[in-house]
Amino acid sequence: MLLTTLLAAGAALGKLGAAIGAGIAVIGAAIGIGKIGSSAMESIARQPEASSNIRSSMILVSALIEGVALFAVIVCMLVLFIK
Repeated sequence: MLLTTLLAAGAALGKLGAAIGAGIAVIGAAIGIGKIGSSAMESIARQPEASSNIRSSMILVSALIEGVALFAVIVCMLVLFIK
């Protein structure tokens, strides 16, 4: 009886940890993309002739951050839904 209760509590804590991990991954990605956008706009304001290069680099790095965040969320979802 005690063992099954402990195992159920451990599974519940694992699911809670996965949900918190997904939230942290998304918040981290949002902060990173915000910083990239802010820095890119500041760079374009300082050097308008380089705006196309800055914009393409910003889009590339934003896509990479989104990919990592999506991967982290998928891993957390797998922990949540797969026994």
